[in-house]
Amino acid sequence: MAKDQNSEAAKKVADAEKASKKSAKKDGKPNIIVRIAKAIAKFFKDLKGENKKIVWPNGKTVLKNTGIVLIVVLVVGVPIWLFDWGASEGLNALLAIEPKATTEAVTGEVSTTANSAVKPTTPASTAATTTQADAEATTAAPATTVAQ
Repeated sequence: MAKDQNSEAAKKVADAEKASKKSAKKDGKPNIIVRIAKAIAKFFKDLKGENKKIVWPNGKTVLKNTGIVLIVVLVVGVPIWLFDWGASEGLNALLAIEPKATTEAVTGEVSTTANSAVKPTTPASTAATTTQADAEATTAAPATTVAQ
């Protein structure tokens, strides 16, 4: 029986140690504010270590790389600008032609240019032109009668 008591006692001691470890883990865990503060401190410590690993270029290398970038920008930018300018001028030329063509198609007449002189019209000259046109139309059409 002594062995049974001994083993039971050992079992109780082991269970008590496990329980105390669990409570120690739970109680040993710091609260959220402390954990956040430690995480922030660790972040900045790691950041400082990473910044020490950076190899900064010297002035000569920076000037060389800047020159290369500017040349590449010009080589790519100038053709794009030329294409854009050409397309813009082409569209402007097409738009300048379009209204003139539409007017000619609708009226059937060729419009006068901006340099030609425009005669002012008066009501008397308009009436005279109308009567001349009416007279020509009536004389041009022969009178035909149908015999029945």
